[in-house]
Amino acid sequence: MNRHKGLYALLTLFILVSFYLSSFAQYISTTSPKRELRGVWVSTVVNIDWPSKPGLPADAQKQELLRILDAHQRAGINAIFLQVRPSADAIYAKSKELWSRFLTGRQGLAPAPLYDPLEFAIQEAHNRSMELHAWFNPYRATFDLNEANVDPSHITKQHPEWFFTYAGKKLFNPGIPEVQQYIIAVIMEVVRNYDIDGVHFDDYFYPYPAAGQSIPDYQTFKRYGQHFHNIDDWRRDNVNQLIKTLADSIHQTKKYVKFGVSPFGIWQNKKQHPEGSETAGLSGYGQLYADARAWLQNDWVDYINPQIYFAFNNRAAAYETLIGWWGANAYGKHVYVGQAAFKATSGSAGWRDRSQLPEQIRYLRKNPNIQGSVYFSSKSLVNNLAGFRDSLQYNFYRYKALPPTMSWIDSIPPLAPENLYIHNLNAGGISLRWDAPLAALDGETAYGYVIYRFNAGEEINLNRSQNILEIIFDASRTYYTDQSVRNGAQYTYVVTAIDRMKNESGPSNMQVILASK
Repeated sequence: MNRHKGLYALLTLFILVSFYLSSFAQYISTTSPKRELRGVWVSTVVNIDWPSKPGLPADAQKQELLRILDAHQRAGINAIFLQVRPSADAIYAKSKELWSRFLTGRQGLAPAPLYDPLEFAIQEAHNRSMELHAWFNPYRATFDLNEANVDPSHITKQHPEWFFTYAGKKLFNPGIPEVQQYIIAVIMEVVRNYDIDGVHFDDYFYPYPAAGQSIPDYQTFKRYGQHFHNIDDWRRDNVNQLIKTLADSIHQTKKYVKFGVSPFGIWQNKKQHPEGSETAGLSGYGQLYADARAWLQNDWVDYINPQIYFAFNNRAAAYETLIGWWGANAYGKHVYVGQAAFKATSGSAGWRDRSQLPEQIRYLRKNPNIQGSVYFSSKSLVNNLAGFRDSLQYNFYRYKALPPTMSWIDSIPPLAPENLYIHNLNAGGISLRWDAPLAALDGETAYGYVIYRFNAGEEINLNRSQNILEIIFDASRTYYTDQSVRNGAQYTYVVTAIDRMKNESGPSNMQVILASK
């Protein structure tokens, strides 16, 4: 009888352990998704993030950027949104516009020794398995009205008729057709000349309202807006045409380059528009003339990245309300939430609670129509405000994640790598090698690889992020050394291929090995 009780107790224990292990695996899969966009904005305007000050020698700029990228890699970030055109200028070499003064200290002055910051950033981001999205400010032409900051050959001097002055800045007039053509040409120059993963706009379209000022574009409206009943609809159409034309141009040139926008967090309040959100604040639709919902409805953007810089239960615009609204208005495209990492130590209402940002991540992950986050800005994460970078590194982003796929661009995965084998087994770890796959049905081979490791007795499940050892953005790197093995442990390795859009192949053959380190 006692023996039966003992067996029953062991059986009960086994069932409980199995249940908790299963529950834990399920918990991991929902709290650390394998597919998630984890981005950060690296701002160059007025040297918010990089470089730390204008005029640094090129080598110092490079070292600063490498330290930033290393910090974000450790934190689990997989996408860098680098501001390459802060105000009708360039943080890159192959440009019809002038070098930015925020880079070199004087507009038009090249870095010394000469290098291409964007080319450097792309390569180093890819080396760390991070996408690089080129972030443009389309309409800002100067950051102030100080003539000493503007080179005589700047576009504002060449075509003064293209600009208006508002709130202490010169801005492109979006209603002039030549302006739209010029901006598209500038951006497409980058698309053609650089190996970027995406083109990105922030929230600055028509300017944010300034007290006592009105946008001085009525004469432009009279000239070009004959088919519109009011100036507001005409302004929105000007922005719409830029978005539509640019989307078409990008995907015709390089179909894999993603196009996305980060609008203000409120599209429109329900009191002003029946399809709006239950909010009561400034809106992108009403004040900035940015109809982000139309861009999603018309397939003009691949993702939307609303800046939901509000706390839970905010009276005018609650975080949870806006998450729900944008998720419900995604129209099949991706929604990445703009997160206010810079507010982590602000002390304002809702932000005094250090759990605000962690709870926001937990909340958005429950919404199946939200695919990730982008944080403003880089410095806030690097400086670990309120310990939030630690929360990412050791909790939320502890395991690696692939960016979400975009089936409307490419849904065909590559073929699996072949002939995975153990190349070497020594004190340095376990070295793997494999052969690149043949071309898939769309003619594409591998852009990179994902290496998985499973412990003895563990299910071979490629959907679990905790089994990803490494993600490689380099088709030529058909090798990897696992240096984290334990002596005497048995491991099973599998490798998959990914294409440029991060579609993933099936698994290679498996290799089982007993480590002796």
